[in-house]
Amino acid sequence: MNNLVVQSVSHSYSDKKILDDLSLELIDGEITCLIGESGTGKTTLLRIIAGLERQISGELILGNEVISNDSLFKDANKRDIGLVLQERALFPHLKVIENISFGLEGTKKDRIKRSKELMETFKILQYENSYPHEISSGEQQRVALARALAPSPKVLLMDEPFSALDRALKFSLRMDTRKILKSEKITVLMVSHDYNDALVVADKLAIMSEGKIAQIGPPKEVVLNPINKEIKKQFVCETGDMLYWKSILEEESQ
Repeated sequence: MNNLVVQSVSHSYSDKKILDDLSLELIDGEITCLIGESGTGKTTLLRIIAGLERQISGELILGNEVISNDSLFKDANKRDIGLVLQERALFPHLKVIENISFGLEGTKKDRIKRSKELMETFKILQYENSYPHEISSGEQQRVALARALAPSPKVLLMDEPFSALDRALKFSLRMDTRKILKSEKITVLMVSHDYNDALVVADKLAIMSEGKIAQIGPPKEVVLNPINKEIKKQFVCETGDMLYWKSILEEESQ
């Protein structure tokens, strides 16, 4: 069981409250996407879960283990949580296969085997001996995703993973990413400002507003039945028409 429970978490910067008694549960094997306007606390929540920041109050539980509360803080490198940043942060002096295998435990043979399996899955096996600057941005993002998945983390966090890609690359990569994440049966929390990304990749949408989860549920439920005018307004503001999102959902269900 790799459920992650965020319980009554609050966080502030100076006098500005960013997260306000926020609670969220990630179900084993599900992909949840945090969406909402800028400044609602999405990336802050991701950083707290990753162990890059410590919340002011509240508790984080991974599986049956408390990883952070008022009296305990488990370091980021001991949480068994993977992280993919929009900057990708690949090691420029390492080849693709070395980037993916970096930090893996086990024998050299096992590390190479796991790395090549993921390279084949992400369709980048032909670039195993290339350096990051020698491959495209889309291929770099595939490397970053493969590296994060290589140690089989209990939870994978993704911060705007497709934001730096052009439209054509974004479309193909997010479809491939969803298939791979589901086949790996990994629990995922993704942050995105792009509602298309959220609808294509996620099993659940979590709409953030004023430091809290305002609504959470399957994409179709959230889009077709927003609980208030503010959430409906977010979708309408993206395109000017709720019918656009309904058509996207219909396409994805076919």
